[in-house]
Amino acid sequence: MKRIYMDHAGTTPMRKEVLEAMLPYLTDRFGNASSIYSYGREAKTALEDSREKVAGLIGADAREVFFTAGGSESDNWALRGIAAANGDKGNHIITSSIEHHAVLHTCQDLEKQGYKVTYLPVDKFGLVDPEHVNNAITDETILVSIMHANNEIGTIEPIAEISKVIKQKRKNIYFHTDAVQTVGKIPVNVNDLGVDLLSISSHKIYGPKGVGALYIRKGTKIKPFITGGAQESQRRAGTENVPGIVGFGKAAELIGKELEKEHERLSKLRDKLIHGIMEKIPHVRLNGHPTRRLPHNVNVCFEFIEGESLLLNLDMKGICASSGSACTSGSLEPSHVLLAIGLPHKIAHGSLRLTLGRDNTEEDVNYILEILPDIVSKLREMSPLFAERKELPKNV
Repeated sequence: MKRIYMDHAGTTPMRKEVLEAMLPYLTDRFGNASSIYSYGREAKTALEDSREKVAGLIGADAREVFFTAGGSESDNWALRGIAAANGDKGNHIITSSIEHHAVLHTCQDLEKQGYKVTYLPVDKFGLVDPEHVNNAITDETILVSIMHANNEIGTIEPIAEISKVIKQKRKNIYFHTDAVQTVGKIPVNVNDLGVDLLSISSHKIYGPKGVGALYIRKGTKIKPFITGGAQESQRRAGTENVPGIVGFGKAAELIGKELEKEHERLSKLRDKLIHGIMEKIPHVRLNGHPTRRLPHNVNVCFEFIEGESLLLNLDMKGICASSGSACTSGSLEPSHVLLAIGLPHKIAHGSLRLTLGRDNTEEDVNYILEILPDIVSKLREMSPLFAERKELPKNV
């Protein structure tokens, strides 16, 4: 049976070119990048080459890119590091209600330490209103953290507009964005966005897992995340994961070259999938913004069924998808993102996220549109709620 992978927002398969770039640094070129002899110098050169490539993907200076163990660590560092270094200026942080848990849980932890956090609401499409940010800023505000695009519903936030609002209000408020879902999918330039800190993850762009980066604008006052060594300009101690960083750099180089072409191709496949689902299946809702959305993201809710049952049935047909964030796949609670955009629990439980990638084709989309209506119909026939609602209008 053919397998179709459509969970690229969860993770992406590592490219062969990336593995080939990494292999020498797992075997022959095994040096510690902090060593001064030839093995160490080889590793250091490769590390700095990767830093240049990652910086190039986001329009940054290489000296502003710091390698981490992934997007969640980058988010943690941005929030905890700014809070710790700027506590003398204030104790207020602003974020949104639909952030990744790496941001939300960190904010909740900071609240226990005495910081005050404002969680901004979003509209029915998942958009943060820049005016809400403006109104939430106080004399105590030290940091605003708003994600670039939502990992579940794919809505792209007005980051550049929010940055202008913040800087017009007060220039010494730092602005962080979690760009884990946008880097490599849409153009990302830290100067165009006007951010001071930006989180990236390697495994979302066909690189290895366990590697990420935090962009920190020059002059930003931030505490080191890990102490105990001089690595990463004394800001993130620990022996560098040179093979992983080399793979990250290669992945960044490759995806940057293909970004424009892939953006156009995936957008067409996404739109075909959305339109096909809406036409073929009744009682379905598209989640996220209709146009300001990631080129590879489809997120819908089907009334009267459970998302988990749908995923299992899709898996039996060879389709790998998700009901939301991979980081909360073990939770029985409905998505906090879907609740934040106003969906009731019973509809939020019937969510399906399909995220396309490099290997997906029109044939894959056609196959999903062929089998998905039958699966939804079968599951609804087993639902006691559906029997009571058969006469409702087609779409909610």
